[in-house]
Amino acid sequence: MVSSDPILRLEGVVKKFGAFTALHGVDLEIREGEFFTIVGPSGSGKSTMIRLLVGMDEVTDGAIWLRDQRIEAMPANLRPTCMVFQSLALFPHMSVGQNIEFPLKLRKVASSARKERALELLDLLRLPRDYYDKRISQCSGGEKQRVALARALAFDPEILFFDEPLSALDYRLRKTLEKELKNLHQRTGKTFVYITHSLEEAMVMSDRIAIMKAGHFEQIAVADEIYGRPVSRFVAEFMGEVNLFEVTSRDGTTLESPCLTVKSGTTNESLPAGGNGLLMVRPEFIRFCGEDESPDYRIKGRLLEEYALGSRIQYEVETETGQILTVEKLRQDRASSGDIGSEVMLGFDAARTHLIKDT
Repeated sequence: MVSSDPILRLEGVVKKFGAFTALHGVDLEIREGEFFTIVGPSGSGKSTMIRLLVGMDEVTDGAIWLRDQRIEAMPANLRPTCMVFQSLALFPHMSVGQNIEFPLKLRKVASSARKERALELLDLLRLPRDYYDKRISQCSGGEKQRVALARALAFDPEILFFDEPLSALDYRLRKTLEKELKNLHQRTGKTFVYITHSLEEAMVMSDRIAIMKAGHFEQIAVADEIYGRPVSRFVAEFMGEVNLFEVTSRDGTTLESPCLTVKSGTTNESLPAGGNGLLMVRPEFIRFCGEDESPDYRIKGRLLEEYALGSRIQYEVETETGQILTVEKLRQDRASSGDIGSEVMLGFDAARTHLIKDT
């Protein structure tokens, strides 16, 4: 269960590499027991952040608190945390059991107690106990992931950090392990801090997601809020396919855009009179309209492409102003919208939109 109290807290954390500033005065609170995921493009500062949190790098300025203790100057081996790397860093010449027991051996735990703990962790990670004597080189990719997790848990850390541990796996195995990681988090009650490029991973597993950009956090919230109510164009576009319309407001209530026909009486979140913003609508909330339908917003366009995406169909439509829109439907709701190149009418309702005021 996630506590309301923070287990880890950053105050004004700065990290510089020479003249380059990788982190710009970052503030952050991670709650005890939560699954917290940091997502961002390459170069946004994700890996720098996690290296500071586990003690692999030193902060340039600021403080890192573990509960009521400052730890930014504490060596990594003295922190009650553990890291699961993308490379896993398992010892190929050792057995599964020896890999799991390695941190306990460093702590000079007795051999019998080490083995008992290793077998408990094999049970927890749902690996057969006879894997104890199996060589790492004989394990599959998914089994190696589980062994790496077991070894990390052998430390009995308060916080587990993950640096893109699933990125090298094939799609099917990755989806399986996403669910297993979420389940493991619930069963152990540990605090997980996870770094990934994958929005799907973040949305499947996380209690909260932090979107990182150029060394600072752009938005921190639960997945539904970030997806449905992003605070900026960057977050909106980073969180998947999106349609954005530049809008203005003459009267503070009705939004106008060159390619949109607005139904009389339609109101949105307010912009100041004469203000500008972005009206966001996700592809699944746009529909192909017939003559008898009257959505809040209508857009004329030309059907450019149709793509089959498994259970979904994605369409590209070019508006009269040249903007390319994306529309998605479930396969069973496939649009009878005509041939590629034909004219279509699209529509969506104000209740399905989100206004981004800071553009």
